[in-house]
Amino acid sequence: MQRMTINPPVFFGAAFIILVFVASGAAMPETLESFFSVLQSEILSRFGWFYILSVSIFVGVALFMGISRFGRLKLGPDDSTPDFRYTSWVAMLFAAGMGIGLMFFAVGEPMTHFSSPPVVEPRSFDAQRSAMNITFFHWGLHAWGIYAIVGLSLAYFGYRYNLPLTIRSGLYPLLKERINGPIGHAVDIFAICGTVFGIATSLGFGVLQINAGLNHLTGLEVSSTVQVVLIAGVTCVATLSVISGLDRGVRILSETNLVLAVTLMLFVLAVGPTTYILRAFVQNIGIYLDNFLIKSFNLYAYEPRSWIESWTLFYWAWWISWSPFVGMFIARISRGRTVREFVVAVLFVPLGFTFLWMTVFGNTAMYIDTMVADGALAAAVADDLSVALFRFLEYLPLSSITSVLAVLLVTVFFVTSSDSGSMVVDTIAAGGATDTPALQRVFWCAMEGVVAAVLLLAGGLSALQTATIASALPFAVVMLLLCWGLFRGMTADLAGISAPAAVAMPAVEVGWKRRLAHILHTPDEADIRRFIDTTATEALAAVAAELEKSGRAATIERDAETGIVSLVAPAEGVRNFLYGVGLASHKLPAMTVMDATRPELRHEARTIFSDGSRGYDVYGLTRDQLIADVLVQFDRYQTLVQTPRAALFAGAPEQDLPA
Repeated sequence: MQRMTINPPVFFGAAFIILVFVASGAAMPETLESFFSVLQSEILSRFGWFYILSVSIFVGVALFMGISRFGRLKLGPDDSTPDFRYTSWVAMLFAAGMGIGLMFFAVGEPMTHFSSPPVVEPRSFDAQRSAMNITFFHWGLHAWGIYAIVGLSLAYFGYRYNLPLTIRSGLYPLLKERINGPIGHAVDIFAICGTVFGIATSLGFGVLQINAGLNHLTGLEVSSTVQVVLIAGVTCVATLSVISGLDRGVRILSETNLVLAVTLMLFVLAVGPTTYILRAFVQNIGIYLDNFLIKSFNLYAYEPRSWIESWTLFYWAWWISWSPFVGMFIARISRGRTVREFVVAVLFVPLGFTFLWMTVFGNTAMYIDTMVADGALAAAVADDLSVALFRFLEYLPLSSITSVLAVLLVTVFFVTSSDSGSMVVDTIAAGGATDTPALQRVFWCAMEGVVAAVLLLAGGLSALQTATIASALPFAVVMLLLCWGLFRGMTADLAGISAPAAVAMPAVEVGWKRRLAHILHTPDEADIRRFIDTTATEALAAVAAELEKSGRAATIERDAETGIVSLVAPAEGVRNFLYGVGLASHKLPAMTVMDATRPELRHEARTIFSDGSRGYDVYGLTRDQLIADVLVQFDRYQTLVQTPRAALFAGAPEQDLPA
């Protein structure tokens, strides 16, 4: 039996907080509901500005990382290649854009803003434009900007710094080894609690819609008892998916649901007012871009409206609490991509599909309400948001079939959200480990279902919103620190990569006569291997011996297959120092067709580093010159992975400083 793999302070700390909440909700649902009401009012009145400003910062930072010089950095070593083909990677990002939220709000949100807009006249042409503008704003760049920051931080420090895939790793440039202490534990606990409540919110929306759909199809009563039973049943299915593993469980369910969702969307596009929908889609994008900056910072400070608290601020908190889940997913599939590729794809690939989805359902619903239903659809949505999709489908052909398909879609989204969410939470609770016992994932899967049930019993939709808003507040602060950590880490890496020593030549100046001799004599493979076996090995061994004398562990490793010899100095919590020398060969330019059929090879003794910096040829260096080059690279490594003593230990007495 596989042993438990947990980070005890994080696992038990997060579990304790969530269990206290669950116990309180089960024992005193009315008291918890009153507490939620007060808590939501206080947070939104005092910190609404903070949510708006923070999310705008996240979008700005994500775009800056993509278009600036940081964009050329890789999520992994510089010579790493993507784990997935571009088309497959884009398809998975496309799938990440789908979820219970799109099913629940696709008709409900545009219709709500259409019948009860915050500014313009209800059910007017201006209300239609405003409804889609607001919906695009809530589901647009701001949501994916949040996900991009968390995913970029996880991928960058996980794959480039060899740190665990946990939120705390993103704070390494700011805290160094202290990320393994109480501060790091607290960050991961915030992430777990926020993720669990965010997933529970999605599950709550999902079960409300499943209940409404079953009531519409079979007459099953809409009640909290039925909803709790549905949560238990779907959580059991999610548990079976968790036990089956990521490849067989989540992958099969996700692919199936994506096909079903696209099928439903294309059906609505085909049987609905197709030309009107496509025209509206283009215009909706233009209106969204035209109002992007104004809406990004609009808090209705001069004309207060409670509308923003129920919609925009709730959405921003929901996306923040949901971000470790989506961020972990997109990080795990993005190794080897450049920062620019990551930002562009994450921000715009799912966005395009989301906008099309919302236009197809939202604009069609408003068209039906004004041209066919004469306000009946808007009234039904206002009465019960969870039944919006099914009331909408009644006005289209084959409504009984599409309603069954919609219930199936929401159910499978429910399962995949719980399944994938439990894996993400388990990874964080296990200190970044991904090969954990199924029992741990089952625990978190059950916990998410229990939290969703308690929230529904303790106040329904209002309780779901309040829990999300409250849990997202501390994590928003963590995300701002992640932005700063990314900037610090990327700045340091760019400094190392752009240094002349790391581009095309060793960090030691070689005499001109030796360089000329090296140019005139092109070494063959035997020359390079002889250099590695003698000069390079002796130089690295000398440095290793001196490091050992100084109390720093160091070993000489040799790859029997490739012949690479390496000096490795292990480090705790960060990538090891590695200076390797190996045989590298590349083709020389061919001057004739015959040369091209028998290409000549140039052989080099190329350096290898742990951070992925591009190596260079050191063949021809003497033992002492190679030792000097190793020391230059070790000094650069120390600079990049350690905070300067004056900054990190400002004011500390000399005897308290670490050796």
